[in-house]
Amino acid sequence: MTGQAWMSWSGGKDSAFALAAARGTTTVAGLHTTVRADGEVAASYLPLALVRAQAAALGLPLETVELPSPCPNDVYEQRTRASWARLRSSGADEVIYGDLFLADIRAYREQALAGTGLTARFPLWERPTGELARSMLAGGVRAVVVCADPARVPAAIVGRAWDADLLRALPGDVDPCGENGEFHTLVTDGPGFAHPVAATVTGTAARDGFVVATF
Repeated sequence: MTGQAWMSWSGGKDSAFALAAARGTTTVAGLHTTVRADGEVAASYLPLALVRAQAAALGLPLETVELPSPCPNDVYEQRTRASWARLRSSGADEVIYGDLFLADIRAYREQALAGTGLTARFPLWERPTGELARSMLAGGVRAVVVCADPARVPAAIVGRAWDADLLRALPGDVDPCGENGEFHTLVTDGPGFAHPVAATVTGTAARDGFVVATF
């Protein structure tokens, strides 16, 4: 195994499966997450405590970058680049991402790392998402839907397990991995987890046009 990487971590299933894939060839030193000042993960509205529990189950340290809300893009880039610079100085040479097929997102990731000495890596890139979803489930990934865009999917899926039953119930134009922003998940178990992460959805709330889980 060569190199050292940090995992860009949203708390969801794609991050978890990309992490497992990367660990086959690379030493992953830790998880990297952006967090709003209110203590929620920026990408998915997850409580930071749940992400810390995931990191503990994976046996990895968690690096957090606090962002204001709302966060101008220049502030986001300034703070994340400062964080990447610290990790580079500690020996990192790669950042692992769980992105699947959105070329503009990939280009943005790569541009954001330009000049840092870090290389972006996408272990799941362009794998057909129907097949990928089935591979995740067969590989032991367990997740719950924690955020949904009600304009694209029924709000009632928030709080449901992301499983074969849910995949069959999704509208035909919805990506099974939610890659177009239809929904986000919280991974509770999977490859590399020493134990499941306890997460009980108690209800839902409306946030910024999304329906999100409460815990």
